[in-house]
Amino acid sequence: MLDNKKILLCVTGGIAVYKAVALVSKLAQAGADVRVIMTDSAMEFVTPLSFQAMSRNDVYTNTFDEKDSRVIAHIDLADWADLVIVAPATANVIGKLANGIADDMVTTTLLATTAEVWIAPAMNVHMYENKAVVRNIARLHEDGYRFIEPSEGFLACGYVGKGRLEEPEKIVALVQDRFQQQPSLPLAGKKVVVTAGPTRERIDPVRYVSNFSTGKMGYAMAEAAAALGADTVLISGPVGLAKPAGIRVVDVESAAEMFEAVKSEYEDAYMVIKSAAVADYRPKDIHPQKMKKQSGDSIIELERTVDILKTLGEMKADQLLVGFAAETQHAVDYGKGKLKSKNLDYIIVNDVTDPEAGFGKDTNVVTLLSRKGLNRPFQAMPKKELATVLLKTIMREESDTIHDR
Repeated sequence: MLDNKKILLCVTGGIAVYKAVALVSKLAQAGADVRVIMTDSAMEFVTPLSFQAMSRNDVYTNTFDEKDSRVIAHIDLADWADLVIVAPATANVIGKLANGIADDMVTTTLLATTAEVWIAPAMNVHMYENKAVVRNIARLHEDGYRFIEPSEGFLACGYVGKGRLEEPEKIVALVQDRFQQQPSLPLAGKKVVVTAGPTRERIDPVRYVSNFSTGKMGYAMAEAAAALGADTVLISGPVGLAKPAGIRVVDVESAAEMFEAVKSEYEDAYMVIKSAAVADYRPKDIHPQKMKKQSGDSIIELERTVDILKTLGEMKADQLLVGFAAETQHAVDYGKGKLKSKNLDYIIVNDVTDPEAGFGKDTNVVTLLSRKGLNRPFQAMPKKELATVLLKTIMREESDTIHDR
């Protein structure tokens, strides 16, 4: 049932390590290709040879012990895995992962992987209930990690309570269920429409009204949606970015052109992500010839462009509508107002005066708001990475079956 599934097991120090040996055996019997990384503490309980015998693969124990000179081991393992399981997971490794610490083979690999990560804690009941551990687990939940809750019973330390590593048979059943019932790509088969970049509103054949948007965030959102399985349509204003592979791109220039393009794709869309910086105003009169310089001042009368996001909100049936709001002050407050007034499901707001955010930057700092009350800030990170995190967060919010990653 797990034929050709690649499972990476990270084993950390605790008496429950003996159960991890049984877990490897049962995963292998189910057809999975299992590879194991052990911490130094784990090797105090069970030798690597036990895991090697059960998995029939090399066991990794040291970041600097490169078994194949053609690859960097922890990166190669991180990329190889379909699923990563940390079992048993100690309070120590949970704390490290929650705080981004990478000081051994297990933690460097965990930070490098983009695969699903399941964490199976095992520890003393009072440790499990410690506020610091509870806080770290909550942070990892928010970051998208799934936890296999420990069971209650007699613990090796003599206490009775919650803290026993879940039985290997139950973990294997959960893994089988994941690959049988849950789609590997949460947006598989769904159409996602993304708008990106600025619009240009012509004054005459050589001048226009526009803004500083480069399209980087929108393009990142489109690429992330495609990577998560979506049939992605990118409606792009004029930008200097390369067209992403495997994505249908519709080039537009003005706000009116963008509106028509979005409308034509809207009806059968699962999600529309409106990240373009659309001009709010356009010249009322477009001069057919270049306007000549005058001796005095000149006045260009502007008129409102269509509010695309608000109009989509009015047209909305069952589509998910996600807006962006670039602000220079009170970003979250303004975002909450737009969320309601434009009938959005989500809005992603950022303060473009932040030195790590804004137009043209490779990083962004945003807050994700939802009509259901979600208020989730994200610290500075590369826009491509942030786009994936945002979409995964939205999908978890939207589906009870994807709540855990």
